Amino acid sequence: MQDIEREIRDLTARRDITQAIQDYMRGQDRLDRDLQLRSFHPDADVDCGLLRGGPEAYTDFAQGFLADLVSSQHLLGQIDLSIDLDAGTGTGEVYFFAWHRTNENDEPKDLFMAGRYIDEYSCKDGKWAIQRRRELIDWARHDAASDSILNEMPAIHLSGRKGADFSQTRDWASGTSGR
Repeated sequence: MQDIEREIRDLTARRDITQAIQDYMRGQDRLDRDLQLRSFHPDADVDCGLLRGGPEAYTDFAQGFLADLVSSQHLLGQIDLSIDLDAGTGTGEVYFFAWHRTNENDEPKDLFMAGRYIDEYSCKDGKWAIQRRRELIDWARHDAASDSILNEMPAIHLSGRKGADFSQTRDWASGTSGR
């Protein structure tokens, strides 16, 4: 019976850590500060290279940077987790791909970045969350935008931020009208 209980605890920890990682990314894309902060323990340490600090300082920095962009989207890749249930700790390496729409001299450009988060997780008061995070950028490029089809077909381009995205409003009536 102990093996089954341990396996359930391990699966639960992996689920909760993965949810924290996903909340972090969704919080960034939707500019949802509370959702992004939920990914961290309050005493976490976060280092993105441009800023190192606690979760509130880091989240405010990231949200401010992203709010100044026209749009952005982050995709998660492989997530490698190692968990020590007895110690209530874990480590991970999380791959990501990010796209950011910038505007330089009234010209839309796309900033593409790929990298990894090197994480430490801990379980405190029954909650698994990020305890330490270091962001590493493996490559980046900044190119002229090439998605003019979205300007020609606005009905397929419905993304928004700060509570205005369809995934947040779920306004089915207005989201489907006119199609």
